[in-house]
Amino acid sequence: MPKGDKSAYTDKQKRQAAHIEQGYEKRGLSEGEAERRAWATVNKETGGGKKSGAGRGQPENHGPSRKGGRLGGAAAASRTAAERSASAKNRRHAQASCRGRQLSQSTQEMALA
Repeated sequence: MPKGDKSAYTDKQKRQAAHIEQGYEKRGLSEGEAERRAWATVNKETGGGKKSGAGRGQPENHGPSRKGGRLGGAAAASRTAAERSASAKNRRHAQASCRGRQLSQSTQEMALA
């Protein structure tokens, strides 16, 4: 089997690689680099070609795809999801405390009147 031969891969693995490759190309990578990274991701997830008997039935690890999805696209230039949720939580907390102060001030004014 020559180097780079994909005959040991299942149809599902080939579809996965094609889909991952499209995502990389959409992000601006060259065709060759996108293909290389796509197959590296499939290998990392599934443990390589699955058509031969050895290694069948092993669970897939979807961590590499999740990592690529988190780091790629517009998310790479902006904040992480944790940072966004933390700032939103702080904003909500500040709004609630401000409303609480307004309410307490109005009740104090009513008590004085």
